[in-house]
Amino acid sequence: MGEGPNISRVGALVGDPARAAMLTALLGGMALTAGELAEAAGVTRQTASAHLAQLEDGDLIAREKQGRHVYFRFAGPEAAALVESLGVFAARPVGPKRVPGPRDPALRRARVCYDHLAGTLAVSLFDCLVADGVFVRADDAVSLTPHGARRLSTLGIDIAALRGAKRPLCRACLDWSERRHHLAGALGGALLASFVERHWVRRVTGTRSIIVTPAGERALRETFGVRG
Repeated sequence: MGEGPNISRVGALVGDPARAAMLTALLGGMALTAGELAEAAGVTRQTASAHLAQLEDGDLIAREKQGRHVYFRFAGPEAAALVESLGVFAARPVGPKRVPGPRDPALRRARVCYDHLAGTLAVSLFDCLVADGVFVRADDAVSLTPHGARRLSTLGIDIAALRGAKRPLCRACLDWSERRHHLAGALGGALLASFVERHWVRRVTGTRSIIVTPAGERALRETFGVRG
């Protein structure tokens, strides 16, 4: 076997249908119990426990104990990005032309991708932020400008604290349904958190869907120029 990363090991972990379903469920950004993940995968709790142990051993997920309950989440944003990227690749049209991504219009428009916003709304927002000079793009690289730092600080986002985080400050994430990029990284997560706190958007319990409130529609249009 040649030198380099053991891609086959990761591929085998993600490639099992039950484990893939569990990882997809975690893309909602919430930590889930073994029972909830078993239900998402359509397997028994005993079978789910075996799958979770393998995913944990492969550093794809981590467990977190809260009182008597144990929850599972992605081990980090890199693991979530891997699963989302595989979703983009798997959704490529094969055979007759079809529309990629989720069929649910609400899910296509706005949804959670780990901890940041995805969907047509997120792609439009990213386009507007780049057009306004908040970010500069060079191929797949994304940089925050001084003007952008000032703009985002008005939303209560602590740029200095985010720069000190282990994850990238900002990066472009290829959107599963739109096949264009939305904003990810620490700033992507901070933006979504700010929108939730301001009641511009709200999560739909039990799904990845994001609902934009009337106040949010107005704010996104007036603050960033996002329309539609």
